[in-house]
Amino acid sequence: MGVLAYILVQLAFGIFVSRQIKDESDYLLAGRQLGPAIATFTIFATWFGAETCIGAAGAIYDQGLSGGSVDPFGYSFCLLLMGAVFAMPLWRRQYVTFGDLFRERFSPSVEKLAVLLLVPTSIIWAGAQIRGFGQILSALSDFDVSLSITIAASVVVIYTVYGGLLADAMTDFVQGIALIAGIAAIFIAILWYTGGPQNTLASIDPERLHLFGGPDTHWLEVIETWAVPIFGSVLAQELIARILACRTPEIARNAALMGGGLYLVVGLMVVFIGLAGVNLIPNLDEPEQILPLLAEQHLSTFFYVVFAGALISAILSTVDSALLAASALVSHNVLVPMAPNISERAKVRFARAGVILFGIIAYVLALYTDGVYSLVETASAFGSAGIFVVAVFGLFTRFGGARSALATLVAGISVWVWAEYVSSISTPYLLSLAVALTTYIVFALIERREDYAAIR
Repeated sequence: MGVLAYILVQLAFGIFVSRQIKDESDYLLAGRQLGPAIATFTIFATWFGAETCIGAAGAIYDQGLSGGSVDPFGYSFCLLLMGAVFAMPLWRRQYVTFGDLFRERFSPSVEKLAVLLLVPTSIIWAGAQIRGFGQILSALSDFDVSLSITIAASVVVIYTVYGGLLADAMTDFVQGIALIAGIAAIFIAILWYTGGPQNTLASIDPERLHLFGGPDTHWLEVIETWAVPIFGSVLAQELIARILACRTPEIARNAALMGGGLYLVVGLMVVFIGLAGVNLIPNLDEPEQILPLLAEQHLSTFFYVVFAGALISAILSTVDSALLAASALVSHNVLVPMAPNISERAKVRFARAGVILFGIIAYVLALYTDGVYSLVETASAFGSAGIFVVAVFGLFTRFGGARSALATLVAGISVWVWAEYVSSISTPYLLSLAVALTTYIVFALIERREDYAAIR
């Protein structure tokens, strides 16, 4: 009942805050007024969702330390990279969405193609969170996973339609603190139960402590594993929306850096819990349920309700961001340009309708996929090689034009789909990244030569 009350309060808050939403900027970017504390925790809470608490803990339980290469380690470095390199340049452009970069720097055609590649990523990401939400509800109740996912999707869509980024950001501060407290409570409880850190570490099989895979793992496969979360997610619309919503560029930079550091520290607790969980609850049929099951066994009722409620809220925050990202890209970069005289209220209605549509699609993905981790890895890799290359050149240089960008986006997604689903190549993302980079440089040099010839 405590968890149910937590969800209902979350929904009520989203509806209450919706009364303050007057235009597109309020709904998609929280009025660009996020301060340091709220910005830090909304970045942390947006990324620290089902894939960390449920997916990463389950993957580490199943595979050992190497199961955490993507999360929490890869995504921590992703946030740190955003703060160190991209946050301030992006904020100073004053975009509404990431898609604006492709229109302003290249052309509307490049913008539309970029949106076509970015939207599936956000929908797949939302599907991962909804599945994680369903796993938690299933672990906390007598419902099977399918019914739990259906309930989770319904709650998430309602919450997102009403609240927008403003409600999401305002609740993330409290949710983030509660989530950290809950995970820390499980961490301490396990240490107490096992007799301290030395006993716990001694009980872990040394073969499970290889971060970069076993001795038979090829070095290219290791780089592939780390490249997907770092380069595939650093320029995600979900993260960029938080950067653009900050009050100043310095707040945007510092919030990303602090959010990344916080992510790593809390993520290490999840790593420890996943490693120790093999001995505490062996032979789980559903490894992704290890964290909520350990919480149920080792926490008092009060701390268990705090943990479960905070975890659900963190997942709501992540799904909210993903559905808003997909909706923002379609409504702002595709629909609104088709109706230049549209009112601000109509823009918000477009965005809310998109949330409902994409929420339904994410629900179907969550229902029929094999697990949270498989969805997360697909979300990070889908089309992101070309997006990353074009965005870096577009943001920091004047090298290359619309033709270079279009060719690179097409080459990046085509090579990744072929390498992932047709061939037996073990490093599809690295191959697509290399092809995208080569394509951009070649086409940009051709464009430069043509421009030079035209001048002469």
